[in-house]
Amino acid sequence: MIEVLVVEDDRLAAEAHRRYVERVPGFAVVDVVHSGAEALRVLDRRPVDLVLLDFYLPDRHGLEICRRLRAAGHLADVIAVTSARDLATVRSAVSVGVVQYLLKPFTFATFRAKLERYARFHSTLGRPGEATDQDEVDRAIATLRSPDGSGLPKGVSAPTLESVREILRHAEEGVTAEATAKAAGVSRVTARRYLEYLVDHGYAERAPQYGQVGRPELRYRRATQTRSPRTEAP
Repeated sequence: MIEVLVVEDDRLAAEAHRRYVERVPGFAVVDVVHSGAEALRVLDRRPVDLVLLDFYLPDRHGLEICRRLRAAGHLADVIAVTSARDLATVRSAVSVGVVQYLLKPFTFATFRAKLERYARFHSTLGRPGEATDQDEVDRAIATLRSPDGSGLPKGVSAPTLESVREILRHAEEGVTAEATAKAAGVSRVTARRYLEYLVDHGYAERAPQYGQVGRPELRYRRATQTRSPRTEAP
């Protein structure tokens, strides 16, 4: 369970954020506070995984809170939940370790998407040990990007592409389009289109599977030497 601290001075907004978090599986709110000082006191008492941080607090700016967190050795990740739109603030947020930036106002769907992507990031980098390769590091960092799919070719969506990639990653002996379709919950034609996309971008390899009656079926496996598959148009 990912433990969350909500820091928001507007009490109605804070309650709304708490309810939003509790609607996303795998997340739990451990406290809701309304000032920077309260946030620092909570974090001194107990660690959390994630802080949802408003920047315009009554006692200090959210960026200062981030700096104090790091100076005190707190390892909690921070998602800025703010109306601050100036690019200087965004740049500063990145420099102090803010992992995602959510502009007010927003819908629950946008909020949920941010948390779900953070959960995938946390599940990869929150475990002990070492990354298996460059591709694993690239995937973990890429999960924090907005999944709008704006750079993908028509007919290819970012969530489905990521799902097919995960299926390939865990199929050591390779997988057919039919098996991929069942695992991803899509049609066989759709599964094959995504598999071919990954082949074209160097993430997957394909080879005919012989030994059965009729035409040989193609089997796809993760490429031996992979480059991180692009989520932009070629």
